[in-house]
Amino acid sequence: MPTIYVILSLGGFVIGGAGGYFLRKMQAKRRKDTAEAQAEELIREAKSKEKEIILEAKDESIKLKERAKREENERRKKLEETENRLAKKEESLDQKVDKIEKIQQKLEEKAKTLQEVKQELEELRVKQAAKLEEIAGISKQDARDLLLKKVEEEYREDIVERINKVELEYKAQADAKAKHFIAEAMQRYVGETVSESTVTIVNLPNDEMKGRVIGREGRNINAFERITGVDVIVDDSPGTVVISGFDLVRRYIAKLALEKLISDGRIHPTRIEETVEKCKEEVNKIIKEFGEKVVYDTGVTGVHPDLIKLLGRLRFRTSYGQNVLKHSMEVSFLAGALAEELGADANIARKAALLHDIGKAVSHEIQGSHALIGRDIAKKYGLSEKVIHAIEAHHGEVEPQTLEAVVVQIANEMANARPGAKKDALESHIKRLEDLEKAAMDFAGVKKVFAVQAGRELRVIVDPEALDDLQALKLSRDIANKIEKDLEYPGQIKVTVMRETRVLEYAR
Repeated sequence: MPTIYVILSLGGFVIGGAGGYFLRKMQAKRRKDTAEAQAEELIREAKSKEKEIILEAKDESIKLKERAKREENERRKKLEETENRLAKKEESLDQKVDKIEKIQQKLEEKAKTLQEVKQELEELRVKQAAKLEEIAGISKQDARDLLLKKVEEEYREDIVERINKVELEYKAQADAKAKHFIAEAMQRYVGETVSESTVTIVNLPNDEMKGRVIGREGRNINAFERITGVDVIVDDSPGTVVISGFDLVRRYIAKLALEKLISDGRIHPTRIEETVEKCKEEVNKIIKEFGEKVVYDTGVTGVHPDLIKLLGRLRFRTSYGQNVLKHSMEVSFLAGALAEELGADANIARKAALLHDIGKAVSHEIQGSHALIGRDIAKKYGLSEKVIHAIEAHHGEVEPQTLEAVVVQIANEMANARPGAKKDALESHIKRLEDLEKAAMDFAGVKKVFAVQAGRELRVIVDPEALDDLQALKLSRDIANKIEKDLEYPGQIKVTVMRETRVLEYAR
């Protein structure tokens, strides 16, 4: 029995599985058929829409073509109208040009006629003048001289008075403006007066150090002098050694080297040579720093690095006891202030003034005037023509042609003319005064000449019987011109001609 149940159960399971299989197969077939039908429907709809889209695209294309054609026709029409207008304008211009050419031709003919008439009139004037000279029996030049001489004789006092009046008016105006400009410039810059001697003092910690500086049989001091190129003076002065030399760079290097040797304590020829070389490198850096500081302080821009180094070297150059670098700074400040007052280019004036003595940095190496050497240096480093001209003209070796050059020249004279700015030798000062007096004594009618106020004024006393007032006036100008031409002097010199007439009578 159990076997039968098992067999029946297995049969039912088999029949159920087969029925389920066929049932699922039939469902799958129905789904497939449905999907195919839907796909065909979608394809039909897509084909229908594709036709509609193609038709719409064709319509849009036709519309675009028509619009483009209309726009092209409009542009063509406008172009034709523009061409017509241009053709009319061109025709009108041609007509105007023809009229202008005709007018110009007429003007040229009239000018030619006028020139011929002018030439005829000039010929008639010359003939008339010759005829008048023939009738009068005197030439035109002789008549002019005669008339001027007669007028001068009759109105001599009036002429002198008029000349003096005009001269005083112009002098008063010029003096007022000059004082204003100079006062403004000097108020805006107040510089120190610097004088440097030819010796430098080095302090020693004790007098025993003098023996170490000298060395055995003087070998240390001899080596030091040979390497540095200066003289070292060791005398009885307590705690000091004097370094003497006219080259400030050498003296400064020697000072630094000696101070380092004294501080280190090891003083012998080899150590001296090493220390001096290190000090030279240090001084080169210091020179560059000096130049950079000056350029920064004066506000000058666009200076070549090599020019900055040359500027730094001026810190170790003196002229008549005056430090050249500080003098250049002072001239730069003054020139900038004057340029602003006078309406010149202040930047060009400041730069040219700062570099005006740059030739002195190498003047001991190159022969010639430092102004012209400075000009060549400025050209080498590509400075502007105005700056170059102001540098070469600051001592009058080249005539100033620009306002900036005149400003630099004036600023340099102002800086040099300050009391104490320069130390001049007594002999050269006396010689200059003697030359001034001699220059005035060479003129006829001069009785006495006195150079006063340290050579700033020349007083000339003339013979009143030999010269009248007009001749005295002319004499003052002649003396001033001769001094300007033949002598060299700082600042300006006032020439005063004194003509005094004394009438004596005794009551008896």
